[in-house]
Amino acid sequence: MPKPYQAPYPELRVAVNSPDTFQQTGEAGMPIFVATRLGDLNELGPNLRLYREARAAAGHPGPGKVYLRVPVYVAETEQKALEDPRESIMFFYKYLGERIEASAVQPGARAIENRAERGQRLQTIDYADVLKSKIVVGTPAMVTERLAELKETLGLAGILAEMNCGMRIPHDRVGNSLRLMCSDVMPHLRDVAPVPS
Repeated sequence: MPKPYQAPYPELRVAVNSPDTFQQTGEAGMPIFVATRLGDLNELGPNLRLYREARAAAGHPGPGKVYLRVPVYVAETEQKALEDPRESIMFFYKYLGERIEASAVQPGARAIENRAERGQRLQTIDYADVLKSKIVVGTPAMVTERLAELKETLGLAGILAEMNCGMRIPHDRVGNSLRLMCSDVMPHLRDVAPVPS
């Protein structure tokens, strides 16, 4: 079996989605990635409590490292931030919904995941609901405020910003969004301390 060349090797993180995986990963004491693809930002709090309770019950120190993967788009104006990613985001959720619904009948799919129902919901979700519960878009000030709030309330160790969710935002706009994220958002998030829920 090959061994990692780097010592110590990079920290492993587990992507979790369902309540049982939050609990199992907490019991194992592993750092985690969470996302808003199937659920929404409002569902993360209870699941993270489950993760942290399981982690503590298993005797692991501290609250555990939690990283959030979330679609982010930053623009100079609120209107531009709302409109630029719309087509790409909606394409992504429709496509994801179709894949999830189709996977519900595959061998190994578990009823606990409600895959068919979640897939149908994602295919018909409207943009207003996506904006409220699944993505972070806005001016640099708006995005900074929302990401800082999420970092604090969810006790996040880090955020993985998905800059072109759906892969349909033109390259120059993605570049501009990334530039604004790096220059006007990230510097303000470095000092935001997580407060585990």
